[in-house]
Amino acid sequence: MPDPAPESRSPLFIPEGVPGYGELEGGAPGERLRGSATPSTAASSAEALEAARQGLAIKSRSQFRMAADRFFHHRMALVGLGIFVFLLLVSTIVPLFWTYSYSQITGQFGTAPSLQHPFGTDTIGHDMFAQVLHGTATTIKTALLVAVIATVIGALIGALAGYYGKLADQALMRLTDLVLAVPLLAVLLVLSNKFSKQANSWFFVAILLAALLWTYLARLVRGTFLSLREREFIEAEHAIGASDLRIILRHMIPNAAGSIVVNATLTVAGAILIGAALSFLGLGIQPPEVDLGSLIASGEGAATALPWLFFFPALFIIAAILSVNFIGDGLRDALDPTQRIGT
Repeated sequence: MPDPAPESRSPLFIPEGVPGYGELEGGAPGERLRGSATPSTAASSAEALEAARQGLAIKSRSQFRMAADRFFHHRMALVGLGIFVFLLLVSTIVPLFWTYSYSQITGQFGTAPSLQHPFGTDTIGHDMFAQVLHGTATTIKTALLVAVIATVIGALIGALAGYYGKLADQALMRLTDLVLAVPLLAVLLVLSNKFSKQANSWFFVAILLAALLWTYLARLVRGTFLSLREREFIEAEHAIGASDLRIILRHMIPNAAGSIVVNATLTVAGAILIGAALSFLGLGIQPPEVDLGSLIASGEGAATALPWLFFFPALFIIAAILSVNFIGDGLRDALDPTQRIGT
């Protein structure tokens, strides 16, 4: 009976650029068919191949990193972010070093812009530069607080309605429809008039706005959750016994984060406009506290004789709204990979 064929091994071809290039080894263990490569040479060849593989490897990136890269390639979003950060820093830092306080009477009444008063003074003697900066800070912090509270309320109601469905969905969505059916500005005017003393506080105005601006986000999150709860990874979480709270917080909220973040930026812009409208009508933030809306209302009557009283607050509120909208557009494109972003 013939002896069995000796065990063979696959040949190893040493690639270009490493010792022993072009040599081929193979055959039975310990037998060299061709070439003069030594075991050490073969080992170095294997190391060289592994180094080449590592050099060609593509590092994986997280979804957050990819979204951040797309956002920072969005030119208008960067412009908006720069303007918003500039307004925020200037309105909070410069007043600490400025000569005049926003509530201080300077003794100069209705003077035009100058080196001493870059934005001029109003008819009472307030330095308009200090007033506009303080009003910008008040407007921005009010809008940001509105966005945070409205986003939390809307995301919570939408998540519960979309995840549990049935009776919870019906009850929460009918509540949302009820709030949507009521004219927003009319309700704000009535509540602001009824609580006129508290309406002088920017915090009260923020709570009032947030209580009525969560509805769109609630419906948006509900629709997203209705789609997500039928996905395979959610069914897998149910199969392994994961709790509802874990599924909502760890899996469903992150998948709906894009819609939530974009809507939050739109809420900031909407809060700036509605807060300014309330102040303009005399039912929002009122003296001695000021915001951009109340400054526009104060300067509207003298817009022809003293245009700087109207121009500078209006310029700042337009810059704030446009910057937030640009940021929202950038976030929408960054969080939606199907969008094409020009670089």
